[in-house]
Amino acid sequence: TEWCLFRPLRASPPLYPLVATFGLSLVVHDVLLAWMGPAEVFAPRFPGLKGSMQMGEDFFPLWQLVTLLLGPLVWLALHLLLTQTRWGRQVRAATQDREMLDALGVNPAPLMMGVVVLGCGLAGLAGALQLPREPANLQMDLQMVVETFVVVVMGGLGSISGAFFAAVLIGCVHAFGIYLFPQATLVLIFLTMAMVLAWRPQGLMGELPGAAPREEVTTFQGWTSHRVLFMATGLAWLVLSVGMTWVDEYTQHVLEDVFIMMLFGISLQAMMALSGWVSFGHAAYFGLGAYAAALSHVHWSFNAWQAALGGMVCAGAAAYAMSGLLQRSAGVYLAMLSLAFAQMVWAGASQWISLTGGDNGLIGLQLLPNASRTVFQWTLITLSALALLGLARLVRSSMGAALQAGRDAPLRAMASGLQVRTLNNRVFLLSAIVAGLAGSLWAISKGAVFPSVASVAKSVDALMIVLLGGVHHVLGALSGSAFLVGVGSEMGRHFEYWRGFLGLLIMLLMVFAPEGIWGWRRRQLQRLGDKA
Repeated sequence: TEWCLFRPLRASPPLYPLVATFGLSLVVHDVLLAWMGPAEVFAPRFPGLKGSMQMGEDFFPLWQLVTLLLGPLVWLALHLLLTQTRWGRQVRAATQDREMLDALGVNPAPLMMGVVVLGCGLAGLAGALQLPREPANLQMDLQMVVETFVVVVMGGLGSISGAFFAAVLIGCVHAFGIYLFPQATLVLIFLTMAMVLAWRPQGLMGELPGAAPREEVTTFQGWTSHRVLFMATGLAWLVLSVGMTWVDEYTQHVLEDVFIMMLFGISLQAMMALSGWVSFGHAAYFGLGAYAAALSHVHWSFNAWQAALGGMVCAGAAAYAMSGLLQRSAGVYLAMLSLAFAQMVWAGASQWISLTGGDNGLIGLQLLPNASRTVFQWTLITLSALALLGLARLVRSSMGAALQAGRDAPLRAMASGLQVRTLNNRVFLLSAIVAGLAGSLWAISKGAVFPSVASVAKSVDALMIVLLGGVHHVLGALSGSAFLVGVGSEMGRHFEYWRGFLGLLIMLLMVFAPEGIWGWRRRQLQRLGDKA
């Protein structure tokens, strides 16, 4: 895995290895499904640790006490390994300046291989220690990944001690939260992370991040002529509007999902491509838009378009409240702060049963009468076309140029008189409003809303759409949505292990075409031109 997946992505921005790892998790998920089956796997207690020990009036399982002891021991061993051994000093040197270490005669490749092996081994140890508490199942990976991210980022990237103390803090918050606030346990964990990052954007014991490696191609790609783009979009709108009435009902619903997720992807693409902000929690605004539309219909009998407007206002208000906090962070810390907010929205939707219905959701929404389905589909296609044209216009505008200047050289842009923070806030608010519109349209289309609309999986879907199509291409969100939703839906109908196949495609794209489908196409055309 390190040789064929992580090594080619070492010089890439941190987002690409993360997405490739997500693709790997999809492959592992389906491999385990084929090998072990969908049922939970129960493991026996560790030999010799089946008893308990009395402490006062309470009895504690021996395996639990051993687990409590192993945590500090592993931290101490890692700390000594990295600070007191030659290998540890070389690893720290490789993380700070790999080229200089190579110039001094130390090959960094085996060091990185050892770090990956050590990390995977510790992850396996943690999984084995978790088995007495929870049987192994196919759904435990995503939640564990999120909690691990929380611990690492809260502690500070690169700090073993920070991760240890962050884990202790999260454990205490979780334990006391169950006792004091049982209805808000999920919210408390991510609220704690948000408070820590607001106080120290670099984490408890981390250092402020330096400049992250950037992609080779940062200029936005697409048609150079607005007239050509306008004509092509108009022709596509006409074909889709007419063709939508000819296809069967299942295909209509798939196309609706494609266009809604395209809107969602465009909202994230505008922020990523122009301001350089990467969000792991963009589903927060999608979910707020969906729930605002549903609740306004349930309580105030709003029609579909009033509900959609309410969803946009709600998402925009939430983004306005978060913008000042996000401005203080950068890179992975900003992405994780956005994830914390999304998880708080998801946790609130899951646990605020009196308002949201909890896991049962809000169902039976009559936002869209059957007679208006065709009108809704035409409106959806029109909104998607307008969003596409609006993105192209924004990129070529003076505001788009200023945003890209602030993204590439923020200090130089501010010295030139550009209000970089204000510009970033504007594109962030616009992005959240469009995401809220997409969430509202999702609620209108489905007639039901569940907490999953604000989940990590939905945020990952938006990231996948943008990265698969290409962050810096005007058609990136459209291509990524068609691939992820359309191809995924068809594969899911005919192939049981479609997640693994999709994960394999994601890994191949990240390794061989990190610039996305359109970037790969442009590179191939350049090679053909050079040969000619």
